[in-house]
Amino acid sequence: MKVRTITTIVALIVFLPILLIGGSTWMYFTFLLALIALKELLNMNRIQLLSIPGVLSALGLIIMMLPQDFGDWVIVLQQKSLIAMSFIILSYTVMSKNRFSFMDSAFCLMSVAYVGIGFMYFYVTREAGLEFILFGLLIVWLTDTGAYIFGRLLGKRKLWPTISPNKTIEGFIGGLICSLIVPIVFMLFVDFDYPMVGLLLITVVLSMFGQLGDLVESGFKRHFGVKDSGRLLPGHGGILDRFDSFMFVLPLMNIFLIQM
Repeated sequence: MKVRTITTIVALIVFLPILLIGGSTWMYFTFLLALIALKELLNMNRIQLLSIPGVLSALGLIIMMLPQDFGDWVIVLQQKSLIAMSFIILSYTVMSKNRFSFMDSAFCLMSVAYVGIGFMYFYVTREAGLEFILFGLLIVWLTDTGAYIFGRLLGKRKLWPTISPNKTIEGFIGGLICSLIVPIVFMLFVDFDYPMVGLLLITVVLSMFGQLGDLVESGFKRHFGVKDSGRLLPGHGGILDRFDSFMFVLPLMNIFLIQM
């Protein structure tokens, strides 16, 4: 617990100032986080980042995350690179004599999409305004806190034991309830021009998908037989372990809240 607490404090000292600065500093930081997350995901499947499929995946991730407001050339590059990457990585299955399989190729492509979309919306949401990124972060943090407290105090029925044996239905519901604190506080203290009922409903949906994002990453770890995605954050695991919920919440928040 002591190591976990120290890691949390150090991480916040690094994370929060960069978040407040925003702009290109925050964007480059999200690129770095995304590359680390991609490395962790590939390593689960025993694919090294410094390999042909690993380097192709990293390049695909960077191109996918390029801001489209850089110009129309970005959209063209993203479309063509996706096609090129698909053909090259499939061709590598032949070059490797099927040591690198078709399933491995699909895994790399899906990893790029999963990590790229999730972390791209970290800087897209920040560009929409500091209040939006804080709204999303607080929903995840309060959901996690509520799920932990309610699960420890009241948890009896397992939510999905084959994926995450410690999660309970009571914890899941507790996470939803605690997440509702966020829209109430924002309506009181932040200039959020949204109807309260709609904001509460959106928060419930985001909280549910945040917990689903956590289960998805737990499913990856179960499938590949690993305890944590990485060791970068002592007591917490890897970047994927800490950001899995955000990778579901922030894209959906942009669809349901920011872009409406």
